[in-house]
Amino acid sequence: MKTTLLVLAAGMGSRYGGLKQIDPMGPNGETLLDYSLQDAHAAGFDKIVFVIRRDFEEVFREKVGVRYADMFEITYAFQALEDLPDGFTVPEGRVKPWGTAHAILAARELISEPFVAINADDYYGADAYPRIHDYLGEMDPTNAGDMCMVGYPLRNTLSHHGTVNRGVCRLRDGFLENVEEHTGIGADVEGTIQGENLAGDMVAIDGEALVSMNFWGFTPAFFQPLEEQFIRFLKEKGNELKSECYIPTVVDDLIREGKARCEVLPTTGEWFGVTYPEDKAVVQERLQKLRR
Repeated sequence: MKTTLLVLAAGMGSRYGGLKQIDPMGPNGETLLDYSLQDAHAAGFDKIVFVIRRDFEEVFREKVGVRYADMFEITYAFQALEDLPDGFTVPEGRVKPWGTAHAILAARELISEPFVAINADDYYGADAYPRIHDYLGEMDPTNAGDMCMVGYPLRNTLSHHGTVNRGVCRLRDGFLENVEEHTGIGADVEGTIQGENLAGDMVAIDGEALVSMNFWGFTPAFFQPLEEQFIRFLKEKGNELKSECYIPTVVDDLIREGKARCEVLPTTGEWFGVTYPEDKAVVQERLQKLRR
């Protein structure tokens, strides 16, 4: 069965100050995306869908797409503010993207097989790809509620240079019980970690809590409930200029409504990424230590 890697690469990099997706990080000029694509190919993925923006399509194809044309079947989806369900329009003054749920939805016409969604600017560890690839082979493509994710300890995903956003998970018997997006997560001088939940409250978070780093496995049937959840979001918050529809929130809603079961897959791999320019030096040091 064909398996697809859906790469979310349309981010604006506002905190980083540029396109992290194509910024050289490795000892030989590799990007974090290069490592992800190599790991995915080794695990058996045979199709890539890149979700990008029209304004950097040419440079992305030249810097990334053409170099992997011999390894994967490659297609492109485009995330655009104006790509909305019938009856909805972009509010005046809105420039911020609609979020990760909308980014995945951009590929709805290009995927008809189980797929994994990842961020283009994160390193997930080589161990995670074969685990989730094997899981895809057991999924029912017609079951919208069959899903999985790879989780990482929150403490290992923080930045020393600013706050981050994470989907904080609660598990039961190896399955996701709920996941809630928290923004502005950071540790104080004493190591206490706090973040703002969806209700707008600052709360303490256990550093060992597993978090979603947007490493999800879905079936093609998932696009239907995903669109329904996005429409719900637009009805409630579509007139706001900065609200985003996060994929962890969509998954959490489906689990709470009894429409989905999400298995959390164990991994011995590590995660790291860049949120701020100052993170780059740390990532470069860690990449030097990888055996390739």
